[in-house]
Amino acid sequence: MLDLSQYLPILIFLAIALGLSAAFVFLPMGVSHLTGSYKPNAEKLSEYECGFPAFEDPRSQFDVRFYLIAILFIVFDLEAAFLFPWAVSLDLTGWPGWITMMVFLAELGIGLAYAWKKGALEWE
Repeated sequence: MLDLSQYLPILIFLAIALGLSAAFVFLPMGVSHLTGSYKPNAEKLSEYECGFPAFEDPRSQFDVRFYLIAILFIVFDLEAAFLFPWAVSLDLTGWPGWITMMVFLAELGIGLAYAWKKGALEWE
């Protein structure tokens, strides 16, 4: 027979996590309905991201350059995330760590030069 008592702490943890997440989601909505702060009107339901109403079909495709800029931003943002721990631990990694990071930065530099030459960074 299988002893399921070992799983009891995990089930308790999952129940608490589910209860807390449900409370964090539904409790603010319920409080706003009860206190009267939820009063939708045309101004509250209007577009707020760009400041003016949409004039095109929302399902229209974005220009591919938008995606290229976004991907390049993510790549170089992750590069910065790699540089901070590397700089902190450089005394532990020594020359092999330094050479490895220089190869990584050279690859990113080549990728940036390629994207720049192809015109991925230009916006009209």
